[in-house]
Parts: sequence; structure tokens; C-alpha cells
Amino acid sequence: MSRVRIRRAAAAAVAALALATLPSAAHAAAAPAAGAGARHPHQQQGETIRQIVLQGAVNVRDLGGHRTWTGGQVRQGLVYRSDALSKLTDTDVTTVSGLGLTKVIDFRIPMEVQYDGADRLPAGLSPTARPVSDLGLYGTLVGAIGSGDPVKQEQMLGGGRAEAYMRDIYRTFVTSPENRAQFAATLREIADGRQGPVLYHCTSGKDRTGWMSYVLLRALAVPEDTAERDYLASNTFRAAYDAKVRAGLKQSGRMQNPDLLIPLQEVRQDYLDSATAQLEADYGSFYGYLTQGLGLDLRTLAKLQTKLVR
Repeated sequence: MSRVRIRRAAAAAVAALALATLPSAAHAAAAPAAGAGARHPHQQQGETIRQIVLQGAVNVRDLGGHRTWTGGQVRQGLVYRSDALSKLTDTDVTTVSGLGLTKVIDFRIPMEVQYDGADRLPAGLSPTARPVSDLGLYGTLVGAIGSGDPVKQEQMLGGGRAEAYMRDIYRTFVTSPENRAQFAATLREIADGRQGPVLYHCTSGKDRTGWMSYVLLRALAVPEDTAERDYLASNTFRAAYDAKVRAGLKQSGRMQNPDLLIPLQEVRQDYLDSATAQLEADYGSFYGYLTQGLGLDLRTLAKLQTKLVR
């Protein structure tokens, strides 16, 4: 196989891993049973998480509905979190149009956008590129899967290396000034009373998007355990699809042991704990991360509360 074909095959495999290029039948098999466009509530230990069911994305949710420890509730219809929107169907685009979005923020790095494709959005809506580093994970996956070499794949991802990679990525959400700036800019825009409904996303909608959602919920005084459950819910929404991806990689011969990818496909408490431990080490507390790390002043935090909590 030529180098070009190997590169394309690797990119296709990673795109599939990241919810981009499986056939529509795989999307249908992995998607929840509810009809496309439905708001499908999922119970998570007393909390209702509202999924926006689409054919071309599986981890699209309304961040509203959570109770705060002050007795309020996060308003629905104002902030959405998502995986990549590059494979939306025409019906999906119509559904997204009904959300009334005024801004879509894309945390993917340029390499992800190049291989997965740009967002498919309703007319008049363009994504705002706000890349957050993945520490080269996407490129690592291209190399590992594209090699087709089970020994190399084991050396790169086995023996706890994939899990360690994920913990390192989460720490950079806190330590990287560039990453902090992207998250801070997003929070400031969400807080702006003139800004309408916002959606932010990365590739799988679970790590960069998961951290952004965790931070926002905590900033709104949602209890820590509730914010953690919202973060961990990505495993529920992505499980069927990710299993299909692994089966496809094995069937195609690209990976003899696709279970090596599970630590990269899942969210885990351990990953989240790596980030929160880092923010406590660097800033002393979650509040210190908000004010010193992200540079949010009290007025911005108050505007978040006023806008998003009823």
C-alpha cells in the first residue's frame, strides 16, 4: 500500500474512532432508539440529562436542568455540549436550527478538522475555532492505527500508557495558558447577556467538552458530584457507537486488539481527578482556578449566575 493510501486509511480509522466516517447504518445502530431530533431524557441518580438525538452525532446535550446547592436550577435552552458536527444529516441540521443557536465553538485542533471535516451547521451560522491542545493524541492515533502493527499498537497504547496519556491531557487543561485562555473566553461569552444560545464541542464531546461543562456547572454552584455525573454520562451516550468502532477496526484488520482504544474512548473519574488535583495544586481551590487561572472576575461569575440559573 502506498504512503498516501496508508495515511488516508489511518485518518479514516481515527475519524471513525472520533465519530466521523462510519456508514450511516453504524450511526443508526449506535444511536439511541428515540427518533432523530427528539429531546431524550436520561436519568442519572436523580438528575435528568437531556440529550438532543441526532443521526450524525451521539453526545449532544442540553446542559440545563441541574439543581444548584443554592436551590436554583440551570436554565435549559441556553448552553449545549456536543461531539463533532461534521457528519450531521440534513434532518440533523434542521433539528440544530431549532435550537436557536447564535454561536458554535469548536475546540478541535486543525488536524482534527482537516480529517473529520468542518461542522455542518444551519445557514448563517459559522463555527468559531477555539482549539484546545490534545497533546498530540489525534496524531498518535493516526500513527498507531495506520501502522496496522499490533506490536507497535501495544507499545504505544498498552500497559497503562493510554490511561497515562489521558491524565496528562487533563492536567494541561489547567497548566496550559493557551488552554485556559480558550476555556475562559468561552465562559465570558456564555456569561454575556447579549449572547444567545451557545454550543461548544470537540471531537467526541467528552474530554475538552467534558472539562468545559464540569467547570461551567461548578461555577454555577451545581454540586460537585452532580457535575461529575454529567461528565461521566458521556460513557452512556457513546458506549454503543464506540463498540461499533472497535468492532469495525478489528474486522478491517487495522487492529487485532481494538480494546487498546477503550481508555481513549471513555471518560473516567481518574482523568477528571487529575485535572482537579492539578487545579488545587496550582490555585488552591476551584474558585482560585476560576479567578486566577481563568482570570474571571466576580462580575463575570455573577453574570453567569444571573443568566443561567433560575
